[in-house]
Amino acid sequence: MSSVPVTTWSLEQTSPADLLPAAAPEGDVRIARAEVPSPEFSRYLYASVGGDIRWTDRLGWTYARWQEYLDRPGVETWVAYDRGTPGGYVELDPQDEGVVEIAYFGLVPAFRGRRIGGHLLSYGTARAWDLAERWPGRTPTKRVWLHTCSKDGEFAMDNYQRRGFKLFDTKVELEPEVAAPGPWPGAYRV
Repeated sequence: MSSVPVTTWSLEQTSPADLLPAAAPEGDVRIARAEVPSPEFSRYLYASVGGDIRWTDRLGWTYARWQEYLDRPGVETWVAYDRGTPGGYVELDPQDEGVVEIAYFGLVPAFRGRRIGGHLLSYGTARAWDLAERWPGRTPTKRVWLHTCSKDGEFAMDNYQRRGFKLFDTKVELEPEVAAPGPWPGAYRV
């Protein structure tokens, strides 16, 4: 198996004032929290959004592993719907000492390029900043961070920076080259 260099950039906001919201897209785009932890729905979002950009780390997770992850207090999934169809999501993973990671964010390929991504990222970041308000006992958010890599969509880094995220770390590592799995095996030809 061959390896390819992958650059990973880590970005952060250290104040709610850092967030630079995008305008809402035209049409009937709504964002709602998936309040019932559902391994099936979360795996669908993960595979559908990341299938063409080689998200593979969770594809082997069992149902029980998904459920364990989703049941952690403070883990939230916010979904963008266009006329009732899920088009993308942002997943918040609270960590210690008021830190919240945007663990996953993206759009299903058919929904990209329609100005939904900036709006969803803005909304999800705002929910990271006010996460403690929905989870009594959690430390108020002091930092929101995420990472993106050279395998992600071509506009990902620009979107993060336009929303006010600042770069704090860059790493380059060799990773095994894998085929894009699609939302189901063989769905995408690369």
